[in-house]
Amino acid sequence: MTVRRFEDLLMRQKSQDLAIEVYQIFSKIKDLGFKDQITRASVSISNNIAEGFDRQSNADFKRFLYFALGSNSELRSMLYLSRRLEYIDKDKSKELIKNTNEVSKMLYAFIKSMK
Repeated sequence: MTVRRFEDLLMRQKSQDLAIEVYQIFSKIKDLGFKDQITRASVSISNNIAEGFDRQSNADFKRFLYFALGSNSELRSMLYLSRRLEYIDKDKSKELIKNTNEVSKMLYAFIKSMK
């Protein structure tokens, strides 16, 4: 099956679901700098997938998938920090970190399939 639209990519859908959850969880925290950084990182994952998809070459698309991986790693790092700062509880932190690991696996698998 050929994917014709970025909207059809499961990795983009999952990363956007993750961003929505991050926005919901961190919507009420008072540390605006932290909130801005973690929400921007979460949104950047799906945006990089979408932007890369519409590039004219696989090389450009791969480059944007690596950007998405970087944003996903940034999000995971901030989730560890949010736990240490007690912005979220341990169980929610574990769940979100697990979700970022799933997105990473999907991104790596997609990149590998393009080689």
